[in-house]
Amino acid sequence: WMKQLHCQLMDSKDVLQVTWQKILPDHDKNMASYNKHYGQRVNSDFREVKFKDVGLKNCSIVIRNITEQDEGCYLCLFNCYPDGALTGRTCLQLYDVSLTSEVQTLQTVMAAVGEEAHFSCQLMDSKDVRQVTWQKILPDHDKNMAVYNKYFGQRVNSDFRDKVKFKDVGLKNCSIVMRNITEQDEGCYLCLFDCYPDGLHVSSSCVCKLWVDVMFVLTELHEPILHVRESNSPEESVVSCSVTGRPAPTVTLTVSQQHLNLSHYHTVTVNNTDATVTVNTTAVLSGFHGDSIQVGCAVRVLSGPQKEVFVMIPEVKATSADGEKHVQTS
Repeated sequence: WMKQLHCQLMDSKDVLQVTWQKILPDHDKNMASYNKHYGQRVNSDFREVKFKDVGLKNCSIVIRNITEQDEGCYLCLFNCYPDGALTGRTCLQLYDVSLTSEVQTLQTVMAAVGEEAHFSCQLMDSKDVRQVTWQKILPDHDKNMAVYNKYFGQRVNSDFRDKVKFKDVGLKNCSIVMRNITEQDEGCYLCLFDCYPDGLHVSSSCVCKLWVDVMFVLTELHEPILHVRESNSPEESVVSCSVTGRPAPTVTLTVSQQHLNLSHYHTVTVNNTDATVTVNTTAVLSGFHGDSIQVGCAVRVLSGPQKEVFVMIPEVKATSADGEKHVQTS
């Protein structure tokens, strides 16, 4: 059978090349690349790999005739000018396709720095489950984080005792919570149901492992800063909203009165050294005759919660040293 790996860049970057790599214990090996000028190329060591969707912002590959050697984690790199490489990571875990059991889980978990991340797994088949194990995928091995056993109960690995706790404990439905999220927690995780097929009597070693990989994405979103200042025209104002987050936040400017409109949008994106991105969006507010109106700015990262800030104009005004009038939020 085959497996598709997919990557999409959500920012407006000038991408020169997309590269797929396999993470090996001592280095990362190039598998395939798509270049803006030279097209697509697959490394001779990976002839079972082919491109499916080819693009500089949206790129996917297919690995055919999957074997045990294909298990592991992979990188997709968007090489951008002038910012360098932006990297995504996905992991591939094999299972026995003769097993008809299904596992339900949230494939991508998002959480902000300092918050909690919730991981859950549910087995939808009538297997005799003896143990549920949660693991973190590392470059060279998978490390046990927490285990719930039919006979010995729950146990959290000492390395994760201050980080992980069980939320729902069961042999068919098991969830954990990861507390105080940091950048080191980003990556892929596994939940494994160790079970005995019906009617088969075996030794104490597990007979089947049904697993599913979960990708954890670290998000970060700071409070937006909204400014409104007068332009050279008495019926126009310049609205500007700046926010920092990870990955790049989306910024939406709004105005309360329908007869007013925002135009001449301009967005500047800055990649910071701490992997966050600062986005500043500016627009011109036209048709303003001095009546009190509300201007708003809504920001969010991916499909996470939205943050909003509003100002009323022209009531909240202060004259700066340069003689311009500004509207600011506290």
